[in-house]
Amino acid sequence: MRPLKNFEEFVSEGIINKRHPDLARAKSLIEESEKRKEFLNEILIKIGLSENNANYFIENSYDVLIELIRAKLLIEGFSSSGKGAHEAAISYMRKLGFSEKNARFMNDLRYFRNGILYYGKIFDVDYAKKVLNFLDELYPKLKRIIHLK
Repeated sequence: MRPLKNFEEFVSEGIINKRHPDLARAKSLIEESEKRKEFLNEILIKIGLSENNANYFIENSYDVLIELIRAKLLIEGFSSSGKGAHEAAISYMRKLGFSEKNARFMNDLRYFRNGILYYGKIFDVDYAKKVLNFLDELYPKLKRIIHLK
């Protein structure tokens, strides 16, 4: 996997565009992220994590986080589209003060999620646990950053 480019590179390539803030769309993404996170918690409590559902937790954990990152982009007046849009949003994590380690983990998660969706890759419970721990660490931080404005 290639290294994650800087946010400015995505801007210069036109993958990230400056526009007017879209607070309505951001609010929608935040609400969807909250609902998805609550649903994951319910499933984890009621059904639990197993080899049969590990991929589901991985996919949805990524979606929870990327929706919050994209919401912050929209609040700040940015939009991402086209090939590389998810990578561009992830690179924005650095601008938000997240560590390089967190940005790399999120980018790896993006890559593995694509493997699940498009190539039938199967992940085990151990990786799903790492992802759920990552979600539990980043989710409240992202929520605080979004509501600082």
